[in-house]
Amino acid sequence: MLSSLFAQISSLIKDAGGEWGIFFEDLQTGETLSINEDQRFYAASVIKIPIMTAVFAEAYAGKFAFEDKIKLRTDDLVGGAGVLQHMTPGTEFTIRDLVTLMIIQSDNTATNMMIDLVGTESIRNAMQKTEMKNSQFHNKLMVVPAELEGYNEVTAKDMGSHLRYLATGKIISYDSCLKMVAILKTQQHRERIPFLLPDPDGDVIGTIPKWEFANKTGSVTKITHDVGILYIGSHAVTLSILNKGLEQKDAANVMAQIGNLVYHAYSQKA
Repeated sequence: MLSSLFAQISSLIKDAGGEWGIFFEDLQTGETLSINEDQRFYAASVIKIPIMTAVFAEAYAGKFAFEDKIKLRTDDLVGGAGVLQHMTPGTEFTIRDLVTLMIIQSDNTATNMMIDLVGTESIRNAMQKTEMKNSQFHNKLMVVPAELEGYNEVTAKDMGSHLRYLATGKIISYDSCLKMVAILKTQQHRERIPFLLPDPDGDVIGTIPKWEFANKTGSVTKITHDVGILYIGSHAVTLSILNKGLEQKDAANVMAQIGNLVYHAYSQKA
């Protein structure tokens, strides 16, 4: 199934230019499609998935509850994506709400609050336990220390591995994975891989969706990523597409075409 798309996808990314890292895996059959899957890319906001996993791991260990509240401080406020930067310091938010904002709006302020909550080692541990062998985490977002230890970097294969652990309930607990995937399914940034897909709900209220996509995007200047789990028919397929070198709209257009190819390959089978 996936191997039949290799030539078309290779042609698309060659014509587009830039550098690409791609790793797809059908979690039912084990079939994979990979192109430069071990190349490191600046992580941008896709690093927020393992950060979420670290938060769930610490909650599972009893270090805090998701209903616990954290006070927004002036020092927490950073730019980029998200609404918290516009909120009033002193306002309290539950950990559950902060995790949700970090994922579905890619809120950088919420992200940094979660990094402070769990610590760097917890995030690295979540990456290690999901076999993210060629990836690394060092810094908060939108905050560049004077003495830089290293950059947050990921590979397409490593992101695929982390997604596989979530989709199969193999990290922390089955319930934790179920809840993390549910958050990813409410993602508001849908302008890349799923952009060209048909309306998942069709015309009849209450029918089973044609597809669902549990994803996280990431972007900085000429860095554009989208990684997620596509649920279609009886299949769950992890899709990790990383790009550097293209303008965001151009990279997003290629990702949408690739997403469309995968969708139609599986919808025909379904």
